[in-house]
Amino acid sequence: MGSYKIYIVEDEEDMSLLLKAYMEKEGWQVEIFHDGESALKAMEKPPHLWVLDIMLPDIDGYEILQRIKKTAETPVIFASARDQDLDRVRGLELGSDDYLSKPFLPKELVIRARKLLERVYEGPTGKYQPRMINEYELLPIERKVFHKDEAIDLTTKEFDVLLYLSEHLNETRSRAEILEGVWGSDYFGSDRAVDDVIRRIRKKMPRLNLETLYGGGYRIEHP
Repeated sequence: MGSYKIYIVEDEEDMSLLLKAYMEKEGWQVEIFHDGESALKAMEKPPHLWVLDIMLPDIDGYEILQRIKKTAETPVIFASARDQDLDRVRGLELGSDDYLSKPFLPKELVIRARKLLERVYEGPTGKYQPRMINEYELLPIERKVFHKDEAIDLTTKEFDVLLYLSEHLNETRSRAEILEGVWGSDYFGSDRAVDDVIRRIRKKMPRLNLETLYGGGYRIEHP
């Protein structure tokens, strides 16, 4: 396993130092933030994993999670004293990958973090692994795309559609499937929104080999 960078957002100093010590034994680089504001400032340089408390002195963990997911696809583990089912469900709905209720053993957090990091980053099938697609370098964590070291300026939805199709290379995905995978099941607008985003991606990335299959949908052809 690689040397991953972990951000711990926890206002209890003793707890945060204990978790840091356990994680550093794994060879991971760990930074601690005791409030939401300092954590948000660190978002410019995203880690491989966030360990996030819900109850913080300034900004709650839910808002931080939403801000994280707007800018990056970094996995998040909630670790909180709030053990209500609604809190757990809300965290998962907002995009957290796991939830631990305090008190918990630091070793349990390490085990869960290790499994999550392995699933996300290890091996060629890792969802957030950097990848080359027809001359374009896609960096899922940083949400950036490059062509020969030149950055391609994509909107949030353009990047989301590109990432979704990149996870299904050479597979046709219908408008309905793309809407479900990118916009979510609660989207009630026109499916032509997909066509508009595809058109813009093609204009910005002409060498992507993004094909239309009439009556079928869209796919990226990749050798």
